[in-house]
Amino acid sequence: MTAVLLVALGYLVGSVPFGFLIARRRGGVDIRHVGSGNVGAANVLRSAGARAAGWTAAFDVAKGATAVLVAWAAGGSNPIAAAAGVAAVAGHVYPVWLRFQGGKGVATTFGVFVVLAPLAAISALVLFGVVVRVTRLVSMGSMAAAISLGPLVYVASSSVVLTRAAFISGCLVLFKHRQNLARAIAGTERRLGGPA
Repeated sequence: MTAVLLVALGYLVGSVPFGFLIARRRGGVDIRHVGSGNVGAANVLRSAGARAAGWTAAFDVAKGATAVLVAWAAGGSNPIAAAAGVAAVAGHVYPVWLRFQGGKGVATTFGVFVVLAPLAAISALVLFGVVVRVTRLVSMGSMAAAISLGPLVYVASSSVVLTRAAFISGCLVLFKHRQNLARAIAGTERRLGGPA
């Protein structure tokens, strides 16, 4: 029962739509009707500015980390903490408060694994930065990090449980980026520094 409660709590923590709340408070807009309609930091940047986007990213990372840390603090094992972390990512992607229309899970996934497997998370973040710098596509950096996360976690931890959690989280991120991938292939994906 404790495991179920901790996973449910992880989902609820992850589902808090900080991007939506911050954009509404700072920019007076409903982030769901601006730009991509996504409630993550990238879309907040377009609608409410860099400061709001920075706070959104920070809180989204904190959601993932909090889900894991609370599970550990409650006496949960690594598998339970990992499950709570994945639930937080799912909560961010499919938040009950916004009719299950959430963000893409990148920052929250980072928050989960910076606690569970910090070396792997930092390595994925570095890869994200390199790919974004080369392609000027945030979405490509996000997808590259998501694809690499499972192998990086396995190399860093040798834990099958954590690797499975990384694979599931990465798949959620990739699924939410499917339209970005289609636009990248078509050459219509928005690049950093390009026209809006």
